[in-house]
Amino acid sequence: MQPSVNNESLFSQGRTAACIGGIALISLLAFESIAVAAAMPAVAAALGGLDFYAIAFGGTLATSVAGMTLGGEICDRYGAARSAWLGLAAFIAGLLAAGAASDMYTLVLGRLMQGLGSGLLGVAIYVGMSRAVPPALHPKLFAMFAGAWVVPALIGPGIAAGLVHIFGWRAVFLAVAALAPVAGALLLPALSRQEAPAGAAKPMRWRRLGWSLLAASGALALHGGSHLPQTQYILPMLAAGFALAFFAARRLLPAGSLRAAEGLPSVVAMRGLIAAAFFASEAFVPLILTTRYHWSLGSAGLALTASAVMWSLGSATQTRLRGDAARRRGLTLGFAAMGAGLCFALGAASLSLHAGWVVAGWAVTGLGIGLSFPMLSVLTMKLSRPDEQGSNASALQLSDALSSSIALALAGLLIHALSRPSAPPDALPILAMSALLALIGAWVSPRAFASAAPARAEAGAGQLS
Repeated sequence: MQPSVNNESLFSQGRTAACIGGIALISLLAFESIAVAAAMPAVAAALGGLDFYAIAFGGTLATSVAGMTLGGEICDRYGAARSAWLGLAAFIAGLLAAGAASDMYTLVLGRLMQGLGSGLLGVAIYVGMSRAVPPALHPKLFAMFAGAWVVPALIGPGIAAGLVHIFGWRAVFLAVAALAPVAGALLLPALSRQEAPAGAAKPMRWRRLGWSLLAASGALALHGGSHLPQTQYILPMLAAGFALAFFAARRLLPAGSLRAAEGLPSVVAMRGLIAAAFFASEAFVPLILTTRYHWSLGSAGLALTASAVMWSLGSATQTRLRGDAARRRGLTLGFAAMGAGLCFALGAASLSLHAGWVVAGWAVTGLGIGLSFPMLSVLTMKLSRPDEQGSNASALQLSDALSSSIALALAGLLIHALSRPSAPPDALPILAMSALLALIGAWVSPRAFASAAPARAEAGAGQLS
């Protein structure tokens, strides 16, 4: 009797090196993002470039949006290996340029290259590994990928601080540049052996790349608008960024995504909702603990640790769900848990209950995203034809990036509008906004299982998304 594939390990049948390489590369992408955020104050001080501080972050996000779209096109036409090679080369080149920079201009150029590379590489890893692993193992695969983002969030800031203290800020970039080829050497041979996708004969859709640049401009405007020192320009900049992101999203995301239509469009919409709900509130939970409860930054970080641990637990739990009915309930439960956790944290802080209750609410939020987040990746692959897996995977990540940018911009606007000169900033409305987004996701979630037919990755001209 053949062993059940549900009991099969990811690390078997010649997949060990590829799985280790893919997980390692995702961990390096995550660590680079987190570590650079921790090290950037030292970088700006050393290079005298505080004026370029925002673009060093926002520019990377913008070029990653273009990289995601280009990566999807390449994966569907030439295979994941080519996108991975290009992404790895751009990512390493950007790291080396940033690590060797003698001025902020060079550092920003390196950061732009990193963003392009991470977008190309991220899509290639998801598509290539989903093709290398049997569909029944996709829940385990994407749970591993989720964990590869969580672990660097726990240890990344500490490692970055240690590298800066011992070797200087350049080590944050150069250490990742040294490790990335090793991880790539494990993954790339497996991707290179994959057969050409069914859509290899289709021409590249260059118009999509143009729309991705428009989306990148919108993301950059949203990111920069919330940091403008001239307050009279904040609203126009955010409005322009939102408009650019909205119109580009209509062209780049599957038709019906912006109204969460049944099947794949609802999955893409939920990825945006879950990313916006979690990452907007994650940025402000430590602020609530430090301003309302006078916790130290180190103590406030315990809330993020608790959430990360529960995220891992939720990811492990969803791998045990079998069948569409159980996974549908699990997806809805995950969004509902996020909404409940955020409401609990909001209520505890509003009523000035013990800070531990705020941490508990945020931990439940982490459990919820752990349940739902990997399922959305699994559903995307399940609802995609082989020749559209790249485009749909890039659409999923685009939804994540654009929604997070919009949510963080709105959060910054709320903080600015509600702040008073004599009082600390009030972040509770952001928790309320995030809870609402999570509950909308719970309401939308049954639509993901309403259609099993693969959906196309691009809305036609004039279609309402």
